[in-house]
Amino acid sequence: MSVTERFAQVPAVSPEGLAQAAQRFREPVHIVATADGQLGVAFGEGYSGALENGSPNWCATLPGIYPEWLGDRGFGEAHGTRFPYVVGEMANAIATTRMVIAAAHAGCIGFFGAAGLAPERVESSIGELESTLGGRLPWGSSLIHSPADPALEAAVCDIYVRREVRCVSASAFMGLTPAVVRCAYAGVRAGPDGRIVRPRRVFAKISRPEVARSFLEPPPADLQHHLVQGGMLSADEARLASTIAVAEDITVESDSGGHTDNRPLSAVLPTIVRLRDDLAACHRYERPIRVGAAGGLGTPGAVAAAFAMGAAFVLTGSVNQACIESGLHPQARSMLAQAGIADVMMAPAADMFELGVDVQVLRRGTMFGVRAKRIRDLFTRHENLEALPGPDREWLEREVLRTSIEEAWESTRSFWAQRDPGQIERAQEEPRHRMALLMRAYLGQASNWAIEGTPDRRADYQIWCGPAMGAFNAWAEGSFLSDPANRTVEQVAANLLEGATAITRAQQLRSIGVPMPPAAFDFRPRPLALR
Repeated sequence: MSVTERFAQVPAVSPEGLAQAAQRFREPVHIVATADGQLGVAFGEGYSGALENGSPNWCATLPGIYPEWLGDRGFGEAHGTRFPYVVGEMANAIATTRMVIAAAHAGCIGFFGAAGLAPERVESSIGELESTLGGRLPWGSSLIHSPADPALEAAVCDIYVRREVRCVSASAFMGLTPAVVRCAYAGVRAGPDGRIVRPRRVFAKISRPEVARSFLEPPPADLQHHLVQGGMLSADEARLASTIAVAEDITVESDSGGHTDNRPLSAVLPTIVRLRDDLAACHRYERPIRVGAAGGLGTPGAVAAAFAMGAAFVLTGSVNQACIESGLHPQARSMLAQAGIADVMMAPAADMFELGVDVQVLRRGTMFGVRAKRIRDLFTRHENLEALPGPDREWLEREVLRTSIEEAWESTRSFWAQRDPGQIERAQEEPRHRMALLMRAYLGQASNWAIEGTPDRRADYQIWCGPAMGAFNAWAEGSFLSDPANRTVEQVAANLLEGATAITRAQQLRSIGVPMPPAAFDFRPRPLALR
């Protein structure tokens, strides 16, 4: 074959050609200099050196890249995933078993949203996932910190240990608890080769260095002793616990839906990565600890940026709530599909109401956030329900409870009589606790109304949502993903990963000196299969 035949292809130098080249990221790409000194790109065999007869000059060749390679290869090896991509655990089973199953079949790992559910519901869902996926495909479930109900936290942990759930995502923890430490170390043993075998891996979702530190170190000796004395860990398990970190997968959560500190990923991720490195060196860990990114990841550019900062994996949350596998009612999913990046706000959290903790929720189309903040204000300013001024009491009964305080309390009392009678006993002795339980009832039910699609409570829907949802909607506008009916876990993951890889390729070429146009960084959604 002659030189002319081998290099008949004209290198791409136009903005259109360069933008198209970025999307052919699975192929090796050659950077060539044309006769007039322009840098362009070409595909195909050859370009192995300076060429004769006026052919372009070969400068470099970049190998193909794949979405599977964006993060830490060890993540997939450890958890059996194809992609470094996690579908996060949205509470109250908004992250349904159906969503977890879809994520697994797409080559990712999904976590069932167990937070807020009774242990019986959690166990039945774990049974469904076991029978459907078993140990063949990766999956996990969530363990949320429950300071107001530690018995619930312990009961869910017991299910995970007893049912041998392989992956547990620990979220909203402000420090270590006996339950999360038991989850991390129950069943840990030394293998035949002396290496430590962990039957269960904890993913610690954190946003503060001080909380990250507790998960990046072995558990305190007193906590280990407490668990051994209580029969929740053996002496051998506690001994091994002293040599390895509580969690070997850390999810750095930035500005996300639900529980969040609203931290920017560009500030918190490098901080936690450095802390990981320092503690790994201090404790002389032999096992790797992976640090992933979550929060604000609603576009390919955001995902590419997270990987560029060193994230081992990415976790998406808000964008999955609008998918058809979500546990949200279609009406609530439609509301999410109309959100902009500013259509969110902070509101009191039901599970940590007395502690003053907030969650990020959808503001557009719902009055929940505004009403919840006023409820918190009433709780802060008054010692009990009887102390509420007349206008405030009337507003609470008319707009929020839609019944008298007395009738609302009877309903609340009935709930806790079944769930945890100790709460009722405390409420009888502490009027302020009685007020907290009544107000928490509204906050908790507001999420269920969005799940069930309660028609006369649409203005009270509590929908956890971060700005990533608005960014996703803006990116998807005019594409097939603008229709909520087309939003599936696989299509969202495929487009975010495929787009992030195309943007990564565009940045590679630009860093070499190829004049990549803005269009090369604007991957548009299209129907895809995770190949």
